[in-house]
Amino acid sequence: MEFQLNSKNLNTTTFVLDNNKRDIDILCVGEVLIDFIGHQTEVTINDTRDYHRYLGGSPTNVAMNSSRLGLNPYMVATVGDDGFGSYIFKRFSEVGVNTSLVKKIDTDPTSVIFVSRSNATPDFLPLRAADFQISQEQIPTQILQRTKIYHTTCFALSKNPAQTTILQKAKEASDLGCVLSIDLNYADKMWESVDKAHLMIKSYCALNPLLKISEDDMLRFFNTSLKHEEIFDFFHKLGVSTICLTLGSKGVKLAQKGKSTIKLPAIKVDKVMDATGAGDAFWSGFLFAYIQDKPTEDCLQIALKLASLKLQNVGRLPDNINILSKLL
Repeated sequence: MEFQLNSKNLNTTTFVLDNNKRDIDILCVGEVLIDFIGHQTEVTINDTRDYHRYLGGSPTNVAMNSSRLGLNPYMVATVGDDGFGSYIFKRFSEVGVNTSLVKKIDTDPTSVIFVSRSNATPDFLPLRAADFQISQEQIPTQILQRTKIYHTTCFALSKNPAQTTILQKAKEASDLGCVLSIDLNYADKMWESVDKAHLMIKSYCALNPLLKISEDDMLRFFNTSLKHEEIFDFFHKLGVSTICLTLGSKGVKLAQKGKSTIKLPAIKVDKVMDATGAGDAFWSGFLFAYIQDKPTEDCLQIALKLASLKLQNVGRLPDNINILSKLL
Protein backbone atom coordinates (compact mmCIF):
# COMPACT_ATOMS: atom_id res chain seq x y z
CA MET A 1 0.00 0.00 0.00
CA GLU A 2 1.28 3.45 -0.92
CA PHE A 3 0.29 6.32 1.37
CA GLN A 4 2.18 9.55 1.74
CA LEU A 5 1.05 12.63 3.59
CA ASN A 6 2.71 15.85 2.53
CA SER A 7 4.21 17.09 5.78
CA LYS A 8 4.18 20.73 4.70
CA ASN A 9 0.37 20.57 4.70
CA LEU A 10 0.17 19.04 8.18
CA ASN A 11 1.22 21.91 10.40
CA THR A 12 1.62 20.56 13.91
CA THR A 13 0.92 23.94 15.51
CA THR A 14 -2.24 24.09 17.60
CA PHE A 15 -4.49 26.74 16.05
CA VAL A 16 -6.85 29.08 17.80
CA LEU A 17 -10.40 28.22 16.72
CA ASP A 18 -10.77 31.25 14.49
CA ASN A 19 -11.80 31.12 10.84
CA ASN A 20 -9.04 33.61 10.09
CA LYS A 21 -6.59 30.85 11.08
CA ARG A 22 -8.40 28.15 9.09
CA ASP A 23 -6.85 27.98 5.63
CA ILE A 24 -8.71 24.86 4.42
CA ASP A 25 -12.09 26.09 3.20
CA ILE A 26 -13.72 22.69 2.61
CA LEU A 27 -12.43 19.25 3.60
CA CYS A 28 -14.25 16.91 1.20
CA VAL A 29 -14.28 13.38 2.61
CA GLY A 30 -15.60 10.44 0.61
CA GLU A 31 -15.88 8.86 -2.79
CA VAL A 32 -13.71 9.61 -5.76
CA LEU A 33 -14.85 7.59 -8.77
CA ILE A 34 -14.61 7.19 -12.48
CA ASP A 35 -18.00 8.00 -13.98
CA PHE A 36 -18.80 6.41 -17.31
CA ILE A 37 -21.72 8.54 -18.52
CA GLY A 38 -23.85 7.17 -21.32
CA HIS A 39 -23.59 8.83 -24.71
CA GLN A 40 -27.22 8.10 -25.66
CA THR A 41 -29.82 10.30 -23.99
CA GLU A 42 -32.98 9.34 -22.11
CA VAL A 43 -32.27 5.61 -22.01
CA THR A 44 -31.51 3.23 -19.16
CA ILE A 45 -28.14 1.56 -18.66
CA ASN A 46 -29.24 -1.64 -20.38
CA ASP A 47 -30.03 0.37 -23.53
CA THR A 48 -26.89 2.52 -23.45
CA ARG A 49 -24.43 1.48 -26.17
CA ASP A 50 -21.33 3.51 -25.26
CA TYR A 51 -19.97 5.73 -22.50
CA HIS A 52 -17.62 8.65 -22.01
CA ARG A 53 -15.22 8.82 -19.05
CA TYR A 54 -15.40 11.59 -16.43
CA LEU A 55 -14.07 12.19 -12.93
CA GLY A 56 -16.94 11.65 -10.49
CA GLY A 57 -18.08 11.21 -6.93
CA SER A 58 -20.18 13.78 -5.07
CA PRO A 59 -17.48 15.08 -2.65
CA THR A 60 -15.02 15.00 -5.54
CA ASN A 61 -17.30 17.25 -7.58
CA VAL A 62 -17.64 19.65 -4.63
CA ALA A 63 -13.86 19.79 -4.24
CA MET A 64 -13.30 20.38 -7.97
CA ASN A 65 -16.02 23.03 -8.19
CA SER A 66 -14.79 24.77 -5.04
CA SER A 67 -11.28 25.03 -6.41
CA ARG A 68 -12.64 26.50 -9.65
CA LEU A 69 -14.43 29.09 -7.50
CA GLY A 70 -11.19 30.16 -5.84
CA LEU A 71 -11.54 28.28 -2.55
CA ASN A 72 -8.89 26.04 -0.97
CA PRO A 73 -10.41 22.52 -0.80
CA TYR A 74 -8.64 19.38 0.41
CA MET A 75 -9.77 15.95 -0.75
CA VAL A 76 -9.76 12.87 1.51
CA ALA A 77 -10.29 9.72 -0.55
CA THR A 78 -8.77 6.43 -1.67
CA VAL A 79 -7.99 5.26 -5.21
CA GLY A 80 -6.39 2.21 -6.77
CA ASP A 81 -2.79 2.11 -7.92
CA ASP A 82 -3.89 1.94 -11.55
CA GLY A 83 -4.51 4.01 -14.64
CA PHE A 84 -7.79 5.40 -13.33
CA GLY A 85 -6.07 6.43 -10.10
CA SER A 86 -3.41 8.27 -12.10
CA TYR A 87 -6.11 9.99 -14.14
CA ILE A 88 -7.80 11.14 -10.90
CA PHE A 89 -4.59 12.70 -9.55
CA LYS A 90 -4.05 14.41 -12.90
CA ARG A 91 -7.54 15.92 -12.92
CA PHE A 92 -7.23 17.14 -9.32
CA SER A 93 -3.87 18.70 -10.13
CA GLU A 94 -5.28 20.55 -13.14
CA VAL A 95 -7.67 22.57 -10.97
CA GLY A 96 -5.53 22.82 -7.83
CA VAL A 97 -7.32 20.48 -5.42
CA ASN A 98 -4.95 19.44 -2.63
CA THR A 99 -4.44 15.65 -2.76
CA SER A 100 -2.01 15.16 0.13
CA LEU A 101 -4.76 13.22 1.96
CA VAL A 102 -5.69 10.99 -0.98
CA LYS A 103 -4.46 7.44 -0.44
CA LYS A 104 -3.39 5.09 -3.23
CA ILE A 105 -3.66 1.33 -2.61
CA ASP A 106 -2.57 -1.72 -4.61
CA THR A 107 -5.08 -4.15 -3.05
CA ASP A 108 -8.20 -2.84 -4.81
CA PRO A 109 -8.86 -1.00 -8.08
CA THR A 110 -10.29 2.49 -8.40
CA SER A 111 -14.09 2.45 -8.06
CA VAL A 112 -16.16 2.88 -11.22
CA ILE A 113 -19.81 3.84 -11.80
CA PHE A 114 -21.79 3.55 -15.02
CA VAL A 115 -24.41 6.29 -15.33
CA SER A 116 -27.25 6.77 -17.80
CA ARG A 117 -27.59 10.21 -19.35
CA SER A 118 -30.87 11.80 -18.42
CA ASN A 119 -32.70 15.06 -17.79
CA ALA A 120 -33.99 13.54 -14.56
CA THR A 121 -32.25 11.47 -11.85
CA PRO A 122 -29.90 9.13 -13.74
CA ASP A 123 -29.86 5.34 -13.47
CA PHE A 124 -26.49 4.07 -12.20
CA LEU A 125 -24.51 0.89 -11.65
CA PRO A 126 -21.71 1.11 -9.02
CA LEU A 127 -18.63 -1.13 -9.09
CA ARG A 128 -17.08 -0.21 -5.75
CA ALA A 129 -13.58 -1.17 -4.65
CA ALA A 130 -11.04 1.38 -3.35
CA ASP A 131 -13.37 4.30 -2.61
CA PHE A 132 -14.51 3.14 0.85
CA GLN A 133 -11.00 2.26 2.09
CA ILE A 134 -10.65 5.53 4.01
CA SER A 135 -8.75 5.30 7.30
CA GLN A 136 -8.57 7.64 10.28
CA GLU A 137 -4.87 8.32 9.71
CA GLN A 138 -5.89 10.21 6.57
CA ILE A 139 -7.62 12.91 8.66
CA PRO A 140 -5.20 14.11 11.36
CA THR A 141 -6.42 16.43 14.10
CA GLN A 142 -4.12 19.15 12.77
CA ILE A 143 -6.04 19.12 9.49
CA LEU A 144 -9.38 19.51 11.26
CA GLN A 145 -7.98 22.44 13.23
CA ARG A 146 -7.34 24.16 9.90
CA THR A 147 -10.74 23.34 8.36
CA LYS A 148 -13.79 25.58 8.00
CA ILE A 149 -16.28 23.05 6.55
CA TYR A 150 -16.12 19.25 6.87
CA HIS A 151 -18.20 17.83 4.02
CA THR A 152 -19.23 14.27 3.18
CA THR A 153 -22.04 12.26 1.61
CA CYS A 154 -24.50 9.51 2.41
CA PHE A 155 -22.76 7.41 -0.27
CA ALA A 156 -19.44 7.69 1.58
CA LEU A 157 -21.07 6.71 4.89
CA SER A 158 -22.55 3.52 3.44
CA LYS A 159 -19.57 1.17 3.82
CA ASN A 160 -16.77 0.51 6.31
CA PRO A 161 -14.02 1.44 7.04
CA ALA A 162 -14.97 4.83 5.55
CA GLN A 163 -18.24 4.78 7.52
CA THR A 164 -16.54 4.60 10.93
CA THR A 165 -13.74 6.97 9.92
CA ILE A 166 -16.05 9.67 8.61
CA LEU A 167 -18.42 9.59 11.57
CA GLN A 168 -15.71 9.59 14.24
CA LYS A 169 -13.79 12.37 12.52
CA ALA A 170 -17.00 14.36 12.06
CA LYS A 171 -17.52 14.29 15.83
CA GLU A 172 -13.95 15.46 16.34
CA ALA A 173 -14.36 18.16 13.70
CA SER A 174 -17.52 19.42 15.37
CA ASP A 175 -15.80 19.54 18.76
CA LEU A 176 -13.00 21.57 17.16
CA GLY A 177 -15.44 24.14 15.79
CA CYS A 178 -15.79 23.03 12.16
CA VAL A 179 -19.09 23.47 10.39
CA LEU A 180 -20.30 20.07 9.17
CA SER A 181 -22.02 19.40 5.86
CA ILE A 182 -23.59 16.37 4.19
CA ASP A 183 -25.28 15.60 0.91
CA LEU A 184 -27.82 12.93 1.81
CA ASN A 185 -27.64 11.25 -1.61
CA TYR A 186 -29.35 8.11 -0.36
CA ALA A 187 -29.73 4.96 -2.46
CA ASP A 188 -30.78 1.56 -1.09
CA LYS A 189 -28.29 -0.33 -3.26
CA MET A 190 -25.38 1.30 -1.43
CA TRP A 191 -26.34 -0.02 2.03
CA GLU A 192 -26.39 -3.46 3.64
CA SER A 193 -29.74 -2.61 5.26
CA VAL A 194 -32.19 0.26 5.57
CA ASP A 195 -31.90 0.14 9.38
CA LYS A 196 -28.14 0.58 9.22
CA ALA A 197 -28.52 3.50 6.84
CA HIS A 198 -30.98 5.28 9.10
CA LEU A 199 -28.78 4.72 12.16
CA MET A 200 -25.67 6.18 10.50
CA ILE A 201 -27.54 9.14 9.02
CA LYS A 202 -29.20 9.92 12.35
CA SER A 203 -25.80 9.81 14.06
CA TYR A 204 -24.36 12.31 11.59
CA CYS A 205 -27.42 14.56 11.70
CA ALA A 206 -27.17 14.71 15.50
CA LEU A 207 -24.01 16.80 14.93
CA ASN A 208 -26.08 19.55 13.24
CA PRO A 209 -24.61 19.61 9.73
CA LEU A 210 -25.73 21.79 6.88
CA LEU A 211 -27.98 19.27 5.14
CA LYS A 212 -28.58 19.01 1.40
CA ILE A 213 -31.35 16.66 0.24
CA SER A 214 -33.44 16.20 -2.90
CA GLU A 215 -36.98 15.00 -3.48
CA ASP A 216 -35.63 11.80 -5.05
CA ASP A 217 -33.35 11.22 -2.05
CA MET A 218 -36.29 11.58 0.31
CA LEU A 219 -38.55 9.27 -1.66
CA ARG A 220 -35.90 6.54 -1.42
CA PHE A 221 -34.98 7.34 2.19
CA PHE A 222 -38.53 7.24 3.57
CA ASN A 223 -39.84 4.80 0.96
CA THR A 224 -42.92 7.00 0.68
CA SER A 225 -43.80 10.51 -0.43
CA LEU A 226 -43.93 12.97 2.47
CA LYS A 227 -44.94 16.61 2.62
CA HIS A 228 -41.95 18.94 2.67
CA GLU A 229 -42.91 20.19 6.12
CA GLU A 230 -42.86 16.61 7.42
CA ILE A 231 -39.36 16.10 5.99
CA PHE A 232 -38.10 19.31 7.56
CA ASP A 233 -39.65 18.41 10.90
CA PHE A 234 -38.02 14.96 10.83
CA PHE A 235 -34.51 16.34 10.36
CA HIS A 236 -35.02 19.26 12.76
CA LYS A 237 -35.88 16.72 15.45
CA LEU A 238 -32.65 14.84 14.70
CA GLY A 239 -30.70 18.02 15.44
CA VAL A 240 -30.29 19.66 12.02
CA SER A 241 -30.83 23.43 12.00
CA THR A 242 -30.47 24.13 8.26
CA ILE A 243 -32.06 21.88 5.61
CA CYS A 244 -31.83 22.55 1.89
CA LEU A 245 -34.32 20.60 -0.24
CA THR A 246 -33.69 20.74 -3.99
CA LEU A 247 -36.76 20.32 -6.18
CA GLY A 248 -35.27 19.97 -9.66
CA SER A 249 -37.04 22.20 -12.18
CA LYS A 250 -39.29 23.48 -9.36
CA GLY A 251 -36.42 25.18 -7.55
CA VAL A 252 -35.39 24.86 -3.93
CA LYS A 253 -36.70 25.19 -0.37
CA LEU A 254 -34.56 26.00 2.64
CA ALA A 255 -35.80 25.46 6.19
CA GLN A 256 -33.99 26.90 9.20
CA LYS A 257 -35.16 26.06 12.70
CA GLY A 258 -37.19 28.93 14.11
CA LYS A 259 -37.37 30.84 10.79
CA SER A 260 -39.72 31.01 7.84
CA THR A 261 -39.03 28.61 4.97
CA ILE A 262 -37.42 30.19 1.91
CA LYS A 263 -38.51 29.00 -1.55
CA LEU A 264 -36.85 30.08 -4.81
CA PRO A 265 -37.60 29.04 -8.39
CA ALA A 266 -35.06 27.21 -10.54
CA ILE A 267 -33.25 29.10 -13.28
CA LYS A 268 -34.76 28.18 -16.65
CA VAL A 269 -32.50 26.02 -18.81
CA ASP A 270 -33.56 25.76 -22.45
CA LYS A 271 -31.82 22.45 -23.07
CA VAL A 272 -30.63 20.12 -20.30
CA MET A 273 -27.52 18.31 -21.52
CA ASP A 274 -26.76 16.22 -18.42
CA ALA A 275 -28.24 16.14 -14.91
CA THR A 276 -25.36 14.15 -13.37
CA GLY A 277 -23.56 16.35 -10.82
CA ALA A 278 -26.14 19.15 -10.86
CA GLY A 279 -26.86 18.65 -7.16
CA ASP A 280 -23.14 18.75 -6.42
CA ALA A 281 -22.81 21.98 -8.39
CA PHE A 282 -25.72 23.45 -6.43
CA TRP A 283 -24.15 22.54 -3.08
CA SER A 284 -20.72 23.77 -4.17
CA GLY A 285 -22.25 27.16 -4.90
CA PHE A 286 -24.12 27.19 -1.61
CA LEU A 287 -21.03 26.34 0.47
CA PHE A 288 -18.94 28.85 -1.49
CA ALA A 289 -21.39 31.63 -0.65
CA TYR A 290 -21.80 30.38 2.93
CA ILE A 291 -18.04 30.67 3.50
CA GLN A 292 -18.26 34.26 2.21
CA ASP A 293 -20.87 34.97 4.94
CA LYS A 294 -23.48 35.90 2.35
CA PRO A 295 -27.17 36.08 3.35
CA THR A 296 -29.07 32.80 3.06
CA GLU A 297 -31.10 33.84 0.01
CA ASP A 298 -27.91 34.94 -1.78
CA CYS A 299 -26.38 31.54 -1.01
CA LEU A 300 -29.36 29.90 -2.69
CA GLN A 301 -29.25 32.19 -5.73
CA ILE A 302 -25.56 31.46 -6.31
CA ALA A 303 -26.23 27.75 -5.85
CA LEU A 304 -29.03 27.83 -8.43
CA LYS A 305 -26.82 29.65 -10.94
CA LEU A 306 -24.06 27.06 -10.64
CA ALA A 307 -26.54 24.19 -10.96
CA SER A 308 -28.03 25.70 -14.12
CA LEU A 309 -24.56 26.05 -15.61
CA LYS A 310 -23.86 22.38 -14.91
CA LEU A 311 -27.15 21.27 -16.48
CA GLN A 312 -26.05 22.83 -19.76
CA ASN A 313 -22.85 20.74 -19.92
CA VAL A 314 -22.12 17.01 -20.05
CA GLY A 315 -19.79 15.78 -17.31
CA ARG A 316 -17.92 18.48 -15.41
CA LEU A 317 -18.43 22.23 -15.46
CA PRO A 318 -16.86 23.72 -18.62
CA ASP A 319 -13.15 24.52 -18.52
CA ASN A 320 -13.23 27.38 -21.01
CA ILE A 321 -15.16 29.93 -18.94
CA ASN A 322 -14.61 31.97 -15.78
CA ILE A 323 -17.20 30.30 -13.54
CA LEU A 324 -16.95 32.93 -10.82
CA SER A 325 -17.92 35.66 -13.28
CA LYS A 326 -21.15 33.79 -14.01
CA LEU A 327 -22.21 33.77 -10.35
CA LEU A 328 -21.48 37.19 -8.88
